[in-house]
Amino acid sequence: MMPGSFDIAIIGAGMAGASLAAECAAFARVLLVEGEDTPGYHTTGRSAAFWEETYGGPGVVPLTVASGGFLREGGFLAPRGALTIGCAQDRPRIESFVETFSCIGVEVRLIERPALEGMVPGLRGDWTVGAHAPGCADIDVAALHAHYLAQSRQAGTVVRVRARVERIERDGAEWRLWWQGGPQDRGEARAALLVNAAGAWADSVAVMAGAMPLGVQPLRRTVAQVRIDPSPPDDLPLTFGIDQDFYFKPQAGRLWLSPHDETPDIARDVAPEELAVALAIDRLARVTDWTVAAVERRWAGLRSFAPDRLPVYGFDAEQPGLFWFAGQGGFGIQTAPAGARLGAQLLLGLPADAMTESLDPGHYAPSRFS
Repeated sequence: MMPGSFDIAIIGAGMAGASLAAECAAFARVLLVEGEDTPGYHTTGRSAAFWEETYGGPGVVPLTVASGGFLREGGFLAPRGALTIGCAQDRPRIESFVETFSCIGVEVRLIERPALEGMVPGLRGDWTVGAHAPGCADIDVAALHAHYLAQSRQAGTVVRVRARVERIERDGAEWRLWWQGGPQDRGEARAALLVNAAGAWADSVAVMAGAMPLGVQPLRRTVAQVRIDPSPPDDLPLTFGIDQDFYFKPQAGRLWLSPHDETPDIARDVAPEELAVALAIDRLARVTDWTVAAVERRWAGLRSFAPDRLPVYGFDAEQPGLFWFAGQGGFGIQTAPAGARLGAQLLLGLPADAMTESLDPGHYAPSRFS
């Protein structure tokens, strides 16, 4: 094989690209191309860091559940528990939530006001009913990402950072791609297969490769780290509103708080907006009697969704050799092990195994949008 020639070139070294590279590297020569100075700078590095079986909806549950064993056995999870809470008028919706997820195997139960008070001290009186999912856990995102990068490198993956792809061409049975990191920092490579794991940039990469975009939409999510009085208990569950208009969780004596915003944006390095942070604090005041003493940090990230809010794994319906691994929304971290294993099997023609045998690849195929 000529220098600069690979079996697979993966564009994007966030959790999606890094995990897929790790799964493929034992079977193929892999190039992982990242436009930033360091892998995982954008969405991966700005995750709220939880594994919650109900998160992402019923269509994502199989991927989350299939990933759980790997994450637990690897030491990437720490017990947290999750609550979805509502007021008296929300009881039918909370009951429906419990029934929907219980029917597909998620451990979740209806709880009443006395139990809620024990889990969320300072909860205001309007919040009377909830759904408790005890299996929810915190994820060590940095450790998981580093694990995949190390595994892929040990197996021979070549990682190029500061390599922003600016041109892609189909050359016979191969792909050629060129990147630029600076005036004197250019590179190019050839590969038999091209993987689009570019997150918010997925549609742009597809167009560059001569394919039709699928409508992968970046949505901005804001999170703030606040100091509250009293300090949050260490065992406070990850807490959502049934209207999906807030969530919060403790983090090292502070509270991570989000207005659960999904503001359409463009692929870029996004910054948090003051209005979103203020909205999150206002919503927290309606839920608890805690005082926000200070906003210590704030950040925003892009969560990219396909039109049906399911991930896109598979070969492009029209462009030979182009493989989609994108549209993983806010659940891409918690589904990374099963998503990457399934992606590698589809990409390389490998058989399903114990992790993926319950997954239906057709649910995630790009051809569903044809």
